[in-house]
Order: sequence, then C-alpha cells, then structure tokens
Amino acid sequence: MADTTKLSVEKALEKLRSSEHVKSKSHPRDDRTEELSQEIKRMRAQRRRLDQPPRKRS
Repeated sequence: MADTTKLSVEKALEKLRSSEHVKSKSHPRDDRTEELSQEIKRMRAQRRRLDQPPRKRS
C-alpha cells in the first residue's frame, strides 16, 4: 500500500472547516449570480415585447 500520512484529529477538523468556509464564501456569490441571470432573462423578454410592432385591433 502507499504511504499515507496521518493527521491529528485537530488538523483534520481544521482542513474540513477551511473547505466549508471556502464554500460558504462562494454561496452568496452564486445566489447573486442566479438572481442577476433571472433579471437578465426578464429584461430580455420585456425588450422583445417592446420591440414587436403593435398589433392591429379588430
């Protein structure tokens, strides 16, 4: 088997917590990106509606 280095419980927990911290920092950014994507879709749909020629009323 390959040599594996053993970590103390304290160091293992530190590594786990640090990776969770990185994820938690990017989570609000991901949420904001999703909100902006939805806003862009809404604005594009609105633009398409406004750019269409007016329909004739019968």
